[in-house]
Amino acid sequence: MNLNQKNTELGNILRRLGRVIVAYSGGVDSTLLLKRANEELGNNVLAIIAESETFPKRELEAAKIFASDLGVSYQIVKITELNNPMFTRNQVDRCYYCKVQLFTVLKKIAEENGFVNIIDGTNFDDVNDYRPGLKAKQEIGIHSPLLEALLTKEDIRQLSKQLGLKSWNKPSFACLSSRIPYGNKITAEKIQQVDSAEQFLYDLGFKQFRVRHHDMIARIEINRDEMLKLLDLNTEIFEKFTILGFTYVTLDIIGYRTGSMNLHIKR
Repeated sequence: MNLNQKNTELGNILRRLGRVIVAYSGGVDSTLLLKRANEELGNNVLAIIAESETFPKRELEAAKIFASDLGVSYQIVKITELNNPMFTRNQVDRCYYCKVQLFTVLKKIAEENGFVNIIDGTNFDDVNDYRPGLKAKQEIGIHSPLLEALLTKEDIRQLSKQLGLKSWNKPSFACLSSRIPYGNKITAEKIQQVDSAEQFLYDLGFKQFRVRHHDMIARIEINRDEMLKLLDLNTEIFEKFTILGFTYVTLDIIGYRTGSMNLHIKR
């Protein structure tokens, strides 16, 4: 199918689902999903935005702004992953426990408010990555219209641009816990270190990057076209990161890439 056909199929899927709750993060995928759900279903859509320790405040505010711009009703729910030892022990199935917690909350909201289905922004490319959260989605009965319509990440960006969504070229984002290697316990202190370090880089104008937490070492993954700028600011960045508690600050020579913490799992 071409992009127009996929978009048409997405509309068909959404209409079949009826009254829906959208698990909304403010990212590229879920923003397109929310936009199209609103077009097809109107007032039969409610966006739920999860506020948690692993979700930066800048992302929470961006999600609220996007939802307001779309004219969609939304609610904020608080999720506390750091109280769940199955999550904080940070094994390779960490995301499963996070998604079980989130989707269970959304399921309760749906039942209490007469919503028929819950949908999320999983896309066709996601099935090729290691994503234990997909198991939770299947167990709880969450639908993924973008995936069902065979929309890839690039399709979603193109369609978002066509629809005039400001999110079309928004950098990819994943929860802050993904910055901590599997097997290293997730703590509030580590999450705060990563959040503050990444906020500092955002404030310096960098666009697509990750700060990976390796105990005393902060490993920065950044797009190659921004590496020289980062090196020019190396002293300023080092000083800030040491204040945050890191002893060493390194630059990953391969640059930014999604799922780098999963590489050893795929071997």
